[in-house]
Amino acid sequence: MMPARLARFQSLIALLLMVIAMTLLSDRFLTPENGWNILRQISVNLCLSIGMTLIILSGGIDLSVGAILALSGAVAAGLLKNGLPIPVLEVLLQFTVTGAIVSAIAVGLALGWFNGFVITRFKLPPFVATLGMFSIARGLTMLWTGGFPITGLGPHFGYLGTGVLLGVPMPVWITAGLVAIFVVVTKKTRFGRYLYAVGGNERAALLTGLRVHRIKIWVYTLGGALAGVAGLLVTARLDSAQPNAGLGYELDSIAAVVIGGTSLSGGRGSVLGTVLGCLIIGVLNNGLFLLNVSPFWQQIIKGFVILAAVAIDKMNQEDS
Repeated sequence: MMPARLARFQSLIALLLMVIAMTLLSDRFLTPENGWNILRQISVNLCLSIGMTLIILSGGIDLSVGAILALSGAVAAGLLKNGLPIPVLEVLLQFTVTGAIVSAIAVGLALGWFNGFVITRFKLPPFVATLGMFSIARGLTMLWTGGFPITGLGPHFGYLGTGVLLGVPMPVWITAGLVAIFVVVTKKTRFGRYLYAVGGNERAALLTGLRVHRIKIWVYTLGGALAGVAGLLVTARLDSAQPNAGLGYELDSIAAVVIGGTSLSGGRGSVLGTVLGCLIIGVLNNGLFLLNVSPFWQQIIKGFVILAAVAIDKMNQEDS
């Protein structure tokens, strides 16, 4: 089996090997422009994956993050473009860019909280509960948009997705800030210690007096909020809220978390590992695109990478 010290760095080693291979295969890969392009491309998945890391560390799973992303982005775009009419009072509330951003994150928070509430209150399996939320959020998105994109959101809102500050794209600044915050949260706070305890052994955590249900609700709430941020980035980058935005994004986020070394059984992993997982997926997608590999083959290759990551995780668990 893989030595323990080597296992700790397996994601980093895989990333370095992939970068070397892509550099040898394409002279366009190792350029500053392409590097920023990769970081910009992974920003949305990284937002989702940070939240997914917290959820999986707690022993759960969330299949609704892509749908929450779509609804949050659509709500922000709709409020910014059309306002919020209140027919009873014959009033039309107009929203600023800041108001639209706060509303999108609030939508993500609310839906994430509802996931956690249903899972803890009614003891539903996270897979089932979040699959139900997936359908609910998709339906709400269609109702809100009428099935049509909401476009023309203005340059101030678009700056979130396409702007550059000090030479660094805004999505990269935003995701870097979130990574820093949640590295501290998971490693340096009481909540982080409780999170690992719940994921490692929920029964033992209950017996020691931890409020497991409250921790789980917080975890899913934070996951929903981060999906809301991801929805803002997607909508701002496209200058459009698409009704079908975020399709399949939940699978990419789970893949990034697993490839980054977080155990699907909970209690083991890190946010920094998830960053490496996102980078591996981003480098893989970008390199295959530069090599003109068919998108269908890209899906197949990505699937094998995920299977390999899960197999390595299982072998490491058996070895330990």
